[in-house]
This record gives sequence, C-alpha cells and structure tokens, in this order.
Amino acid sequence: MNGLTIIFALVAILAVFSTISALKNKNPLGIFFGLGTAGVIGWFTIMTIIHHGYPAAH
Repeated sequence: MNGLTIIFALVAILAVFSTISALKNKNPLGIFFGLGTAGVIGWFTIMTIIHHGYPAAH
C-alpha cells in the first residue's frame, strides 16, 4: 500500500496543476474535472495515509 499512497499523491498534485491551467484558459469542463479529480484522489490519499501510515523510506 505504500506505493499506492505515493501514486495517489502524485495524481492529486497533477490534478491541482491541471485545474490551475484550466482556470487560466477559462475552460469550465477542465476546471470541473480537475477539481473533481483533485478532490476524490486527494481524499483517497488522505484516507490511505490515515489507515496505512506514511510510506516507509528504505
């Protein structure tokens, strides 16, 4: 599950950047899907960290 946390976090961060890009381009559908992705995947990231802990540094 540790790798899953890292992947979820990266996807959530990329969704935030895509939302900012959509805001600059005034793209309403991009804003909608970017915010939705950031919200859902961000929530998965937070819940995975709470239930399985932080990824271990080997």
